[in-house]
Amino acid sequence: MLAEERRNLLTEALASAGMLSTEELASHLGVSAETVRRDLVRLEGRGLIRRVHGGASSVLGTRGTEATFSERASAGTEAKTTIGALAASLVKPGQTIVFDVGTTALAVARALPPDYHGTVVTCSLLVACELAGRTGVEVLVCGGRVRAGDLAVSNAQAVAFMREVHADVSFLGSGGISAEVGVTDYHLDEVATRRVLITNSQRPYVLADAEKFGRVSAHRVCGFAEVAGVITDREPPPALLHAITRVGAQVLFPR
Repeated sequence: MLAEERRNLLTEALASAGMLSTEELASHLGVSAETVRRDLVRLEGRGLIRRVHGGASSVLGTRGTEATFSERASAGTEAKTTIGALAASLVKPGQTIVFDVGTTALAVARALPPDYHGTVVTCSLLVACELAGRTGVEVLVCGGRVRAGDLAVSNAQAVAFMREVHADVSFLGSGGISAEVGVTDYHLDEVATRRVLITNSQRPYVLADAEKFGRVSAHRVCGFAEVAGVITDREPPPALLHAITRVGAQVLFPR
């Protein structure tokens, strides 16, 4: 494991747990306690963690568990509508589009213009239901285990299905985006699917409303260099904006 990858994993573990001992971190990564201590010194120097006696704590904004679907569906509706319209404006007729799971991805599906025709591929049963009745739209859904609430489909079967899909555009949900860690989310199986979508899409976009700025969820999805851009409802803070644009990704928001 490369040192930078190991340090990313350390940051993620602390972001998820809040605080861990050096021994717990060493066990988690399968390295020595001395290696962890050296990494913690470097991470503290970069302002990503805070060392405490016998271990370290996170300094990043975190949320250990995802809000329920009903809570998320009723919150931030204006922001999701804004993101949905902006994302849908990027779509051209005839394209193959991949929709990830989540309430914001569903907002993009609802915002697709009436004249759109093409192929939609999704791991969200909610998105599939939204678009299945559209004339000229072919909807493909992966198999796998269904998670209640979001009706998100995931596991190895979903990953295998998505490996065979090559999309023009993909719209990816997120649990949080931060300058230090990148794009993160809550559900490990769904992270695996999302990474395949990123690899197989010409233009993968991350959907993230302003509430997700600076938040770090349990599992890292990718860095900003791996996506075409981030679509949001307002301009991110300077550090986050710089982290996205310095690697060539776009930040799309209403101006």
